[in-house]
Amino acid sequence: MPIEDLARSDAVTAAPETPVTELAATMAEENVGSVVITDGETAVGIVTDRDLTVRVLGEAADPTEQTAEDVMTNDLQTADPAAGFYEATTLMADHGIRRLPVCEGNTLVGIITADDVAELLADEQQQLGDIIRGQRPEY
Repeated sequence: MPIEDLARSDAVTAAPETPVTELAATMAEENVGSVVITDGETAVGIVTDRDLTVRVLGEAADPTEQTAEDVMTNDLQTADPAAGFYEATTLMADHGIRRLPVCEGNTLVGIITADDVAELLADEQQQLGDIIRGQRPEY
């Protein structure tokens, strides 16, 4: 199954010069744990709620002086929309990440998260359970 079928097309984005206080407010407003940092339509980094905790609060940095560019992960791992489910999850596991921007070439087209993967797996297990319950003999 290609991840374009699973990825959310409405990834929350911000520019590199966005203040971290604004990023935190956006995360709260949009109920997300990350913001993809873009230069135009090109994904150049990602800021997660953990980045804000570790790189701002953990380092006692003044949040009013920090921007996305200061705290973002810029060694961005991305996946092609045609990548398979296992390719995407392997990439996430290999790099220890929970959020994977989906890019067509250099253009951001969505994002898939560990939560999305867990939800899909739970749905699949529920369907399998329904099949088993429907086929087992009555006791």
